[in-house]
Amino acid sequence: KIYGQGFLFDDRDPGASPTHEMDSLLEKEPESRPRILPYIGGEEMNQSPTQSPRRHAIYLSDIPDEESLGAFRGLTEIVRRKVKPERDRLGSNPNNKPLKKRWWAYQAHRPEFYSAARGMGRVIAISRVSDTFAFSFLPVGAIYSEALVLFLFDTDSAFAMLQCRVHESWARFLGSSLKDDFRYTPSDCFETFPFPARWEENAQLETAGRQYDQFRAALMIKNNEGLTTTYNRLHDPDERDPEIFRLRELHAAMDQVVLDAYGW
Repeated sequence: KIYGQGFLFDDRDPGASPTHEMDSLLEKEPESRPRILPYIGGEEMNQSPTQSPRRHAIYLSDIPDEESLGAFRGLTEIVRRKVKPERDRLGSNPNNKPLKKRWWAYQAHRPEFYSAARGMGRVIAISRVSDTFAFSFLPVGAIYSEALVLFLFDTDSAFAMLQCRVHESWARFLGSSLKDDFRYTPSDCFETFPFPARWEENAQLETAGRQYDQFRAALMIKNNEGLTTTYNRLHDPDERDPEIFRLRELHAAMDQVVLDAYGW
């Protein structure tokens, strides 16, 4: 959780900085480039056909003290101007004290996760709150919003297990909700989920997951529709598009391979 829109470069967010300010800063301080990373949230995950990040985030969370911020003066000035005043206005409860003391750092930046993901080409994600129940691969090298739940998996077999209707039924039964939308809570939906034996070695799962994911990705780009619209069409009984029919067939085939993995 970044805890401050001032960390972002985003032309649509009044609390963020415009992207031309990012471009100008990088011209003056090219050494800051590794500290400006793509930012992926629920909007990019569910609405963009390519799931491409349109926002960027300033990352200074691993810098241990205020004195060390001097190496990145331009970025520090933005965060000092746009984030620090909000942090200073926080109360004095124990949760707020570290936010006020280390005003340049995110509330929770999960360094262990990012370190483990660094050696992988991709991770799997789902929006924390959404009725779509759609998992997707996201690239490594971005800052992920706390609106996403992320998994240290990069295989198509893992994607098949998470996206299948067996897992969906399990998660919807044990998960919670926010208003009318399903909330995916890892402690309830994932940590309790009984994966079939040796699923990681199952070549049929790998093939089924890859075929489904690749077809869905190409369909989203072709139709210029994100995950939410695509799944609304998938579940619409009046939808007659042949390619949506094909996506349904691939989903059913993937579900059958999962059932076979359980021996059902």
